[in-house]
Amino acid sequence: MADDGRRRAYIGSFTAARDADSGALTVLSSVNAVPDPAYLALSADADILYAVSETAEGAVAAYRVDGEKPEPAGPPVPVDGNGPTHLSLFAGHLLTANYGSGSVTAIPVRSDGTLARSAAHVLQHTGAGPHTPRQHGPHAHHVQPDPSGRWAVSVDLGTDSVRVCTLTDGTLALHRETALRPGSGPRHLAFHPDGSYAYVVNELTPSVTVCRWDAAEGVLTPLTETPVLSGAPARDAYPSGIVTSPDGRFVWTATRGEDVLSVLAVEGEELRLIATVPCGGRWPRALTASDGFLYVANERSGDVTWFSTDPRTGIPRRAGTIGVTAASCVILG
Repeated sequence: MADDGRRRAYIGSFTAARDADSGALTVLSSVNAVPDPAYLALSADADILYAVSETAEGAVAAYRVDGEKPEPAGPPVPVDGNGPTHLSLFAGHLLTANYGSGSVTAIPVRSDGTLARSAAHVLQHTGAGPHTPRQHGPHAHHVQPDPSGRWAVSVDLGTDSVRVCTLTDGTLALHRETALRPGSGPRHLAFHPDGSYAYVVNELTPSVTVCRWDAAEGVLTPLTETPVLSGAPARDAYPSGIVTSPDGRFVWTATRGEDVLSVLAVEGEELRLIATVPCGGRWPRALTASDGFLYVANERSGDVTWFSTDPRTGIPRRAGTIGVTAASCVILG
């Protein structure tokens, strides 16, 4: 929480203030401690911000955010993987999905929120898919804990699969791998608020796969697949982000190239496409939902746009925008 009562938002390497009533963002400061901070994560107490450096070397960095601007909390830590694109906190560790090397890394987090420079463990994915050249090998794109906190779930675009893993004594281990439709190119995943379903957005074929989630057994079961566009997609139509509404009635996705947000109604084990609306910029790379608002990081137009969402229909209505160079994600504090 900012001193003036406004909440904080973190956009790539920028910090912004967020008005709780209007959803409006105001840029406050910027930090450039690591190159290409493609994704961010916030500690549970909101005092530490973590960023991946999406480079060939691959690293993560921690920042203290209890002051006027983020301050580095120690030097960047290598992930021992290439091109990390996503990160999350799980079981006292920071997990990264390493797209280039097709792996997931677990880095211990100390009690003060800083990162240990040793004892990182890497779980290497294997496999490939039919889409060349995008699926010549594994490409881990997303990793997060499930709602029960028992499992780490990673989405691999290159192998058309989702892996469920355990983390014991700092070591990641594969529990089960679930195959999705060949060539679909799964990118990100969002759970239903009640934890019973998971929604996987596919990058190579613009769609969402609905899966049943069994937290007791750590089993993901694909059920149905729904397009996120109403007509034939453009040649360069690549879905990116996916979020669910807090009441579980809607799923929202963003699609680059088409530059739209899609609204899908949750109908049991299926989704139904309701509408698509312009994303407010070009190449929407990430999507975040909070307090009745959607925030879209538009990478190529260099801005973040926010929308109010109709609680009855789920349809977003544009409310404002700010300029942010090469915006890659928005994390809300």
